[in-house]
Amino acid sequence: MSFYKSVVRPFLFKVDPEKIHHFTVNYLKTMFSLPMAKSIAKGMYKVSDPKLEREVFGIKFPSPVGLAAGFDKDAKMIDEFECFGFGFIEIGTLTPVSQPGNDKPRIFRLPPDQGLINRMGFNNEGVEAAVERLKNRKSKVIVGGNIGKNKVTPNEEAVSDYEKGFHALFDHVDYFTVNISSPNTPNLRALQDKEPLKALLGRLKELNSQKSNPKPILLKIAPDLTNEQLDDILEVVQETKIDGVIATNTTISRDGLSTPKSTVENIGMGGLSGKPVKDRSTEVIKYLFEKSGKTLDIIGVGGIHSAEDALEKIEAGAKLVQVYTGFIYEGPALVKSINKALINK
Repeated sequence: MSFYKSVVRPFLFKVDPEKIHHFTVNYLKTMFSLPMAKSIAKGMYKVSDPKLEREVFGIKFPSPVGLAAGFDKDAKMIDEFECFGFGFIEIGTLTPVSQPGNDKPRIFRLPPDQGLINRMGFNNEGVEAAVERLKNRKSKVIVGGNIGKNKVTPNEEAVSDYEKGFHALFDHVDYFTVNISSPNTPNLRALQDKEPLKALLGRLKELNSQKSNPKPILLKIAPDLTNEQLDDILEVVQETKIDGVIATNTTISRDGLSTPKSTVENIGMGGLSGKPVKDRSTEVIKYLFEKSGKTLDIIGVGGIHSAEDALEKIEAGAKLVQVYTGFIYEGPALVKSINKALINK
């Protein structure tokens, strides 16, 4: 068992998940400010090899393993996380105006299932605060901007919020992710319906086409969609000609958990991530890839806790993968193990 899993994780898991997240971020900020710290971390965790390079959406990724949105919502840790060997980092979800998110506690561990339930609710400092940090970052790591709507914005005006996020981030990120699949903002998932989705993506594509250097636009979808809904998603993606899909977000399902039912019920609402969503996420990737005639560019995310899990997503049709909950349960060595497995494949 790794030092992280035997020593570090038990300590981290004794503290409220959100509190320990902020503590860890501040600790890493301090540690990485010391001389040589970034070089040491890169030496321990970073793997560089031409076999890892992938060209997707017109971007050359040094490695196909990225950090999923939600971990570094406000773009505070891009330079630090780059040292752990990520090929790309997705910030956000960012909204036009800062918002506190849902009431605390709002993130819960399910250790028997190696999962997390969160109902954060797009808590973030607002897109402009993130832009200021992006202007000052040192590393050249690829950054994706995950954009959403403010909680108080009605769905009829949602397009305007996504436009604001798009314009603010355009010069500072390498690609965009349109998040309409979080279960923690009221009615947000209704934007996955065919007509609202077509209007939203069509508008962003129109704005993008007016730029001299258009950026890739991706859509992040829920794992809870039926095959008929996935068919609609594919149709809209092909009609609007956006660049790809991120499959998948968290699930509202609670099927098959080992955690006692009473514990899960006491936690209440929220999106479930980690190992419990692994198989469904892979199913969605495979379905979309096959139905698109193996032409759709997909980032696979959901339950990647090992190199084998990542390879499974790639074999299902994902060109790139992202980790989040697996990074919490397995530690930074997870990224290295995936990259090494990909080199040796």
